[in-house]
Amino acid sequence: MNLANCPRCGKLFAANFRDICPSCIKDIEHEYEICVQYLREERGATIQELSEATGVSVKQITRFIREGRISVMNAPNLMYPCEVCGTLIREGHMCDSCRTRLTKELTRAANGESNKTLGTGEAGEGAYRVVDKFHK
Repeated sequence: MNLANCPRCGKLFAANFRDICPSCIKDIEHEYEICVQYLREERGATIQELSEATGVSVKQITRFIREGRISVMNAPNLMYPCEVCGTLIREGHMCDSCRTRLTKELTRAANGESNKTLGTGEAGEGAYRVVDKFHK
């Protein structure tokens, strides 16, 4: 039997399939039911309005959306923050501008242009590039 501390409440519990204690699981399920009930009545609610009306944190509501438990299809104004910049989005983990910037940075790193952004000057002066891993 594995024992662990619940990351949510700190209580000691027997860790099996979930990483949180049974009482926190019940609390989360209760929060989910409250959110779903509110969204049935107020389909046009935003994530802030939902959080304020139910007392459930924006982070937990976002987790419900990402798990697929709350659908944004039935709630036209329900958007959650981008993990990088905080811009409100309706799908994925990043907004389009952050995704584009990440793609450009990865492409530049793959092409060997990352030395300019590392500030080391010459290649091989202690700089480790992502593409070096693949050349070996």
